[in-house]
Amino acid sequence: MMKRLVFTIYILLSALIALPLAANAASDLPDSLMRKGDHLHANYDFDAAVLSYNRAVEMMEDTAGDSLKILALKDKLLLSENARNMMGFVYSPVVVAKHKFSIEDFHLYYPLPDKSWRPVPNQLDSASAEGLTRAVYVPDGLEKIYFSSEDADGIRNIYMTEYQDTLWSCPALLNEHLVSPGDEIYPMLSPDGRTLYFASEGLYGIGGYDIYMSEWSDEDNDWSVPVNMGFPYSSPADDFLFVTTEDERYTVFASNRDCAADSVWVYVLEYDSMPVRKAVEDPESLRQLARLEPEVPGLDETEVKADIPESVDTRKYMEKMVEVRALRDSLANTNSLLENDRNRFALSNDYAERMKLTDIILRRESRIPQLQDSLDKATAELQKIEMEFLFSGVVIDPDKMMAEADREVVEDVTGYAFAKMTPGDPLRLVLAEPEKKFDYSFKILEEGQFAEDNTIPDGIIYQIQIFSALNKASVKSLKGLSPVFERKNSGGRYVYRVGLFNTYKDVLSKLNAVKKVGFRSAFIVAYMDGNEVSVSKARSAETKVKDEQKFYRVTVIPSGEMDSALSEGIRQQAGGKDIARSETNDGRAAYIVGPFADKGQAESLVTFIKAMGESEVYMNEIQN
Repeated sequence: MMKRLVFTIYILLSALIALPLAANAASDLPDSLMRKGDHLHANYDFDAAVLSYNRAVEMMEDTAGDSLKILALKDKLLLSENARNMMGFVYSPVVVAKHKFSIEDFHLYYPLPDKSWRPVPNQLDSASAEGLTRAVYVPDGLEKIYFSSEDADGIRNIYMTEYQDTLWSCPALLNEHLVSPGDEIYPMLSPDGRTLYFASEGLYGIGGYDIYMSEWSDEDNDWSVPVNMGFPYSSPADDFLFVTTEDERYTVFASNRDCAADSVWVYVLEYDSMPVRKAVEDPESLRQLARLEPEVPGLDETEVKADIPESVDTRKYMEKMVEVRALRDSLANTNSLLENDRNRFALSNDYAERMKLTDIILRRESRIPQLQDSLDKATAELQKIEMEFLFSGVVIDPDKMMAEADREVVEDVTGYAFAKMTPGDPLRLVLAEPEKKFDYSFKILEEGQFAEDNTIPDGIIYQIQIFSALNKASVKSLKGLSPVFERKNSGGRYVYRVGLFNTYKDVLSKLNAVKKVGFRSAFIVAYMDGNEVSVSKARSAETKVKDEQKFYRVTVIPSGEMDSALSEGIRQQAGGKDIARSETNDGRAAYIVGPFADKGQAESLVTFIKAMGESEVYMNEIQN
């Protein structure tokens, strides 16, 4: 009997101990599913990643888990869904070469003009060299500079500055399509200047930085909605700095896929003006394609391993030989391009084209003396090192050294070679000063400010009256408040009111702050279209406007399953609006997009969907 009792107690104690362990295991399961999803996504198994993330989200929602963690999981889920959709549009490029470089100077191995990369920080980019951004591309003779720089919130956006007479225009953002909650880096123009390539971590993508293209529209006089270039240019890793060479022979881009944190791959692909895309369903096939192995084996990951003893001096000698060769190639290439441009000029009867070619020819001609001067200096430095070796008794074989150096300057049967360019001089631009505009947002400063313009805007406006006086008030009497509006009433007194608030809720939230700085008798006043009215009347009108505000939603009914291209296009056009799946009365799938406060945006989406093909689409007006 005693043994049975002891055994029963043992079972109960074991069960009690197991309960918290089981609870911990259950709480760890969503995290385990998330980690599994991360692994699957990184390995291009997006279907399985979607299932894993979905299950983790469901478990956390069922147990009322951490809302922030649920949102993070849904973001991961969206990236896997995006990637799964993009598997239907995959390009298989011809890979010429690939090489792994240090993150510090990988950009210098691009086939771009010498001394075109300007170090950061500089006038355009005040951030220190960190992360993936190491320099700004500004070749000599450029009249428009596209660059990435941090805004006031520390987010990188794309800006443009243009040379005007004697100075550069104040840098400005391009448009709302090229701005996202994440960073945009390395904007680069196509040779004809009509396509802008850049990397973003905040637009519709697969994960990390993806590569996008935006085309110039003469009709809109603006850049179009950017499009993700998809696999294999974009990947779950960071992909960036996409360029097309000036002769349109190659495309080049960088990625840290399958790389240590301090290095990146630079891929060189054959340029294809009409890329054909196809569906790839097998994750392993997509994974193999994304490795972008050159078609000629043995040309990647070469290292400099000379048979002669390696030292600081020999490395310096080899680097100088590579520089001399690169400068010779650049000079020969510039002369060749110049000859082609002169021939095109001679054969052209188009005035506009001849004017454009004239500018190009003049720019190329101005580069030749610079390249020749750099080549002469580099050659002299190389000869100086050779003389130092001679006096030191070091015997070298220049041909052998060049052969060893050539292994770093990776070549293949196409004749492509990675050659390290020289960084350009620090930027010295004379930038126009931004137009300073008075800030009418409510603030409490060390010293108060009077409003530059005392006009009350149209619509419903609230202010806080702080005091009135027989004489004009001084800045000191404002107690740090800004912006303070001054007006003279019918009795001849000066009345002072602070702020411009659009809602009663906003003005009420600032009333105590005004009282705390010393205006204990402050009170709220209201205007409608510039005329003073009672606060109660303004509040009634505000409520009526809210109730009557119109919103719009777009309903899409595909003929079958929604096409991936249509789905991606809707996400880009809708700009972050909700997309809800529903059903029609006859059981067909319907997708509701919205709400849109801007009727024009909703109409643009309808036009886009109609242009895409066979889906039914219509727009509804809905009340707030």
